Amino acid sequence: MTMQNANHTVTFEPDADNTRLLRDAFGRFATGVTVVTTGSADGPVGITANSFSSVSLEPALVLWMPDKGSRRFRYFETAEHYAIHVLSNEQAEVCNGFVRNAHAFDQLTYTIDDNGVPLIENCLARFECKRFTAYEGGDHLIVLGQVLQAEMRSGEALTFYAGKLGQIAPK
Repeated sequence: MTMQNANHTVTFEPDADNTRLLRDAFGRFATGVTVVTTGSADGPVGITANSFSSVSLEPALVLWMPDKGSRRFRYFETAEHYAIHVLSNEQAEVCNGFVRNAHAFDQLTYTIDDNGVPLIENCLARFECKRFTAYEGGDHLIVLGQVLQAEMRSGEALTFYAGKLGQIAPK
């Protein structure tokens, strides 16, 4: 590992002994914040995720990557339908609620779609998806979903950077 004091540069080869460093390096990429929801035998469930990306316009595909070590992974690894909600800066509590509890719908306005998926209201964007395919991705599963319906509104984005929530405001 190489360290430079002037600008705090850290250079390292990722291995099992420095996963915290790798996680911190990954955290230098600012992302939006999403909550992914699906229906289950236990009722509606959700999980906070920042591993979301658009993939294709034709067909309309998005991806997200649930952690295999998550207690909620079992709900999402085979979910045929789910929704990805892009959160606004006004929804930090929604994010934190789903970090703590898979069933954090109590204080939310939501509906259930025809596929049994809970849809959270007032998000910046929402993508109602059908599972397209999934790939192994180490300790995560790479899930591709075909967007069946999308919704968006104006607002400021909730962001995640270096382990902290923030916001990006349009000019």
